Amino acid sequence: MIIVTGGAGFIGSNLVATLDAAGETNVVICDRLECDGKWRNIAGTLPRDIIPPEELQAYVAVHSHEIRAIFHLGAISSTTAIDGDAVVQANFSFSVMLWQACARLGIPFIYASSAAVYGDGTAGFVDSNTLAEHRKYQPLNLYGWSKWLFDGWVLTTLARGEPAPPSWSGLRFFNVYGPREAHKDSMRSLVAKIVASHQPGQAVQLFKSYRPDYADGGQLRDFIYVADVVAVILWLHRSGVSGGLLNVGTGIARSFHDLAAATIRACGEAPIIEYVDMPTEIRDAYQYYTRADMGRLRSLGYNASLTGLEDGVTHYVTHFLLPR
Repeated sequence: MIIVTGGAGFIGSNLVATLDAAGETNVVICDRLECDGKWRNIAGTLPRDIIPPEELQAYVAVHSHEIRAIFHLGAISSTTAIDGDAVVQANFSFSVMLWQACARLGIPFIYASSAAVYGDGTAGFVDSNTLAEHRKYQPLNLYGWSKWLFDGWVLTTLARGEPAPPSWSGLRFFNVYGPREAHKDSMRSLVAKIVASHQPGQAVQLFKSYRPDYADGGQLRDFIYVADVVAVILWLHRSGVSGGLLNVGTGIARSFHDLAAATIRACGEAPIIEYVDMPTEIRDAYQYYTRADMGRLRSLGYNASLTGLEDGVTHYVTHFLLPR
């Protein structure tokens, strides 16, 4: 049995679909199907069971002898979330419970961290797995802090010599885009937003820059296609590697202008881009640059190629977003 928390969410449902396509018939999804889009994410797959998060602890205890791995991808992932109690319960306390259960029962554990732990990037993007390095990072929002908190708890637990799962990895995902993200609404990738609202000949709007060292639309991100994220997760699982905290990106920073232009070209048009004011409420917490240091993952033996931005966007747009 494989348990995927957040299995009806964005990355989780892509993982479930890949496992299903590979003939894995013993997948349990832990999630809430609260909105129309989430059940559609898992349509076509045949999970063994679907259970709500509040029942997972008891479920793991009953089925511990069957569980081969837990992929913990469920979280409150909105970067604009403001309910600290809810975020701590979902992103920290629930993660602690699963870590301790996996340690006690001998179950491999792979969980979703986030590049949001790195804050504005001035302290770098190095997944060094040391507490001293970890304390340098200053997340810019509640979501990033909750991921930083659990990563730090893991490192502290290990430093104390307390029990750990037989293998574990905490994956710091950078800017993931791809199919099965429609339910995220305002938190969808820019690719999905552009295709959903674009009219032929209409300009795409991007945020102006409020820093002199970045042109309008020149803000940089490490964009990674969701299929590559799933490939990394499954490689870690199948190889049995205990990766620790690991960056999962491409190692290449590209601009929002590049992303928007690639999206419009995939729609068969020449890009027209205009720049609008960034909302004042997000200006102080806005990241202008992210780029994954991929050295640790590569050093563990992961040598698969990663999808280039234009190729990934074109595949996503033409196979999943445009009418067929």
